Formats: sequence, structure tokens, C-alpha cells
Amino acid sequence: MEAAVKHESSSPDIILLFVTLVLITIGTTMIYSSSSIIALEKFSDSRYFIKKQIVFVFMGMLLMVLMTKIPYEHLKKLAYPGILLAIILLVLVLVPGFGIKSGGAMRWLNVGGVSFQVTEMVKIAMVLFLSCLFARKTYQLKNFNRGILLPLIVTVAIVILILLEPDFGAAVIIATIFLFMLCVAGARIRHLLFLSFLFVPAAVMLIFLKGYRLTRLTTFLDPWKDPSNTGWQIVQSLISFGSGGTFGVGIGEGMQKLFYLPEPHTDFILAIIAEESGFLGVSIVIAMFAVFALRGFMIAMKAPDFFGTLLAAGLTLVIALQAIVNIAGVMGLIPLKGLVLPFLSYGGTAFMMSMASVGILLNISSQTA
Repeated sequence: MEAAVKHESSSPDIILLFVTLVLITIGTTMIYSSSSIIALEKFSDSRYFIKKQIVFVFMGMLLMVLMTKIPYEHLKKLAYPGILLAIILLVLVLVPGFGIKSGGAMRWLNVGGVSFQVTEMVKIAMVLFLSCLFARKTYQLKNFNRGILLPLIVTVAIVILILLEPDFGAAVIIATIFLFMLCVAGARIRHLLFLSFLFVPAAVMLIFLKGYRLTRLTTFLDPWKDPSNTGWQIVQSLISFGSGGTFGVGIGEGMQKLFYLPEPHTDFILAIIAEESGFLGVSIVIAMFAVFALRGFMIAMKAPDFFGTLLAAGLTLVIALQAIVNIAGVMGLIPLKGLVLPFLSYGGTAFMMSMASVGILLNISSQTA
């Protein structure tokens, strides 16, 4: 059990906050640029998506401020109820009437007319649960049965539920969070290697069991083999990057958003940024995420207690990993995973969870032992 430590308040990490606001500003601008034509075609209102996104930004800002005011130590009380709620919600997603089927997958939950993506909440709940558990049982982590088995069972249960939706990308993220936080918490290297040797073959087997996952892999290896069908998304994305050049064609002037590139305001918003602001714009976005990750891990290292270290490191990883996967996928460096770009892509659930994470990070950064 961790000893109670009295923390003093100081100024939050201004650089982390600044980087977040820059990314939000870029995202809001590009969501309007990339979605106006689609919104006009589908809803007869070119501002349909941007009006909703502005509401999400306002709500996200409020949530961020709220999380900066709640001492992060108090979040320990939510760790176990939170992971239990996450499992319940994942089960409800699979129940007809509660889960919303879209694109062949049940990833959205409808409660009282409000829909949200459960896996985005699960990632935060997972980080909080593991942070609390590992901080309390640090001395037991060297023993597999006493320190690792319980969180492993919980992680596997959550991964299975997510795979049933199915959402392979989110399942990989959850497994990565588990291994990363075990590493930060100080687990034995042989235990980490053992778990990696379990997870990696399982992931490979899951890829070959589902035809569409194998198709994504073969498409990644040669997208030009079938550019008008399976390779369409990545080919159009690469065309966007090629069209942008150094400085881009100008904000609002891109052509790929005119029904060539699927999901230009969500998964592929970086491709639109590449076309309209060029190499310069993409470099700025990547630099902002690099600074965000650096500041987040610095906050983790300077946290006044081990719970704060684990929590800050885990939350930073979630945002940084999703950014890396999205950017690499859109650039054709890895197979597409269907993950949005934090702070930039259109959407409510992912944005709200990212802003809550920023609020917690700012809170941890303002506490000193």
C-alpha cells in the first residue's frame, strides 16, 4: 500500500497545454475544410460537421478544466468501478438494441439517444485501473501469479470483448498499454518476453483468421495492385501527400476531399492537411505530437508518487500511440487500422477522452511532493 503523501500545487505544464491548443486549432480548421462538401451533399448544410465539432471542443475544454481541478489521487477511487463499468459497456455493445452497427462492426453504444464509442472510454479506464493496481502491488510484480495474473486476466477479457465487435486495432492498443505499463511498473523482463511471445502469435493468427484483415495486409504491401478497390483508400491518401508538395495547394483548395478520399474529416484528415498545407503542415503536426509525448513522459518522470508516474505515462502512451498508428497508416508505412488522429479528427468520444487525459496530465504536472 502506498503511503499517503501530501502534495503541493505549482503551475501546470504550459507547453503541454499550448501544444494541445495548437493541435485543436489545426484540427477544427481542417475539419471544416475537409467536411464542408460532404456535409452539403449529405445534410444540405456545409457547416453540419464543424458546428458539432465546435460543441465537442467546448465540452472537451470544460472536461479538461474539470480534470485539472480534481486532484489526481482521488481518481484511485474510480479505478475498480471504472474497469467494471468498461467491461459492462463492452458487453452491452454486443447486445442488439444497445449496440449500433456501422461498417460491419458494433463499436458504438446507444444509451438514451446518445451514442458513444466505448473503446475510447475503455482505454482510459484501463490505464487508471493498471496504474492503481501496479502502484499498490509494486512489490508483488516480480511474482507472476500474485502481481501479473489478475491484470492479465482482465486485459484478456477486455481484448476478447473488443475483438467480438470486431475492432482489431483497439485490441492491439489495449494489449500494448498492458505491456507498456508492466514495463514501467518494473516487471521482470522474462515475464514481459513471455507475454509478448503469447500476444504476437495470437495477433498473427487473428489476422489470418479474418479475410479482411489479411486483405489489409496484402493491400499495404502493394496498394497499386488493386487501386480501384482494396487499395483505393491508401492510394488516394498517397495522392493527397504527393499533391501537397512543400507548402500545399492552400487551405480549402484540396481536391481529394471531393469524394475521392473516404473519411477525409476523420481517419484521413492528415492526408487533407498534407494536400492543403504540404510537407510544412504535416511536419508541424508531427512535431506537435512529438512535443506532446515528450512533455507527457517528463510529467510522468517528475510525478510526486508512483501512481502519478504510471497514470501520466499510460495516458501519454494512449494519445501518442494512436497518433503514431494513424499517421503511419495514412502515409502507407503500416496497414490501416481505422484509428482517428487525436485532437484533429472529427468526433466526440475520442476527443472528449483525449481532453480528459490532458486535464489529468496537467493536474499531475501541477503537483509536487
